[in-house]
Amino acid sequence: MKLPKARKRGESYRIELMFNGKRISATRDTEKECEEWAMIKLLELKTQSNEDPRIKPHYPFSALLLKYYESIGKHKKSKRTIHISINQFIRNFPNIAEMSVHDITPQVLTDWRNVRLKQVSVGTVLRDISLFSSIFSYAQKELFLIDINPFALVVKPSQPKSRNRRISNAEIDLILQAHDYKHGQVPTDPQHFVAWAFLFAIETTMRQGEILSIKRSNIFDDYIHLPETKNGDSRDVPLLDSAKDLLKLIAPTKSERLIDIESSTFQNMFGNRIRKLGIDDIHFHDTRHEGITRLVKLRKVPIEILMKITGHKTAGILINTYYNPTASEISKMLNESN
Repeated sequence: MKLPKARKRGESYRIELMFNGKRISATRDTEKECEEWAMIKLLELKTQSNEDPRIKPHYPFSALLLKYYESIGKHKKSKRTIHISINQFIRNFPNIAEMSVHDITPQVLTDWRNVRLKQVSVGTVLRDISLFSSIFSYAQKELFLIDINPFALVVKPSQPKSRNRRISNAEIDLILQAHDYKHGQVPTDPQHFVAWAFLFAIETTMRQGEILSIKRSNIFDDYIHLPETKNGDSRDVPLLDSAKDLLKLIAPTKSERLIDIESSTFQNMFGNRIRKLGIDDIHFHDTRHEGITRLVKLRKVPIEILMKITGHKTAGILINTYYNPTASEISKMLNESN
């Protein structure tokens, strides 16, 4: 059955379906959202009207992906990442996207995994597997479309080694120059704010998303309050004098947000300039590793205090992932403590 076209009604779009003599309609913000709703709704109606339970209707994986996003994904904090991953899969793997969920086997997904490993990093593949496995679990346990999650028999690639990339002062200077920014400068352009955030991240160990979420009402004399962080909890981040000096450079504006830049714009701006510098092995998140290492190496912050600053719930992840002192550095610290 060919899907009808959505029609514009004022600032929104409306689409109508006819099924078994009944008219069903919906209104959405965009034409694409209308078409996605119609495809999912039509599949649901066909499934419900199937009289022989032995006959499994064709339910494209793409429809399941879109239904998951509408029902669950768009309500998560990571909704933007989920939406991008789903759209990329539908665009890059159309053959699998149009397969019925009943026909997708562990072999199909293993072949997809192997192709994906040649295109992107192991970490990205692991994140994709986690997302799509959750979607199949949703189809199994919530929609009762399938009996078994096919990802249960797919071997995950080995977890990559933790990054321990330090950022040198020379590299910091290069990154600031690439954003036309200098130490102590009042940021005015978007690229200045990106450079400022880079410095602020090193001084506070805060994540990029946490910095972009800061509201002026969250800032206190000695700390910044983060109402919600990656692990779902709130956290108070203490401020070194160097971090306070950086905050003083931000001029008052009408916006409640400290940095009024969208995450995608921020990421693109930083990534493009890093690539032009030829040091694209640096990620913005490496500032967290650098900041944590400096707190331990220069300020001798003990691990239990460090956990409160960074928001880690277990010492193991913090030590193994973010702070990786060499044997020589450990020797120096031990001798300095005598």
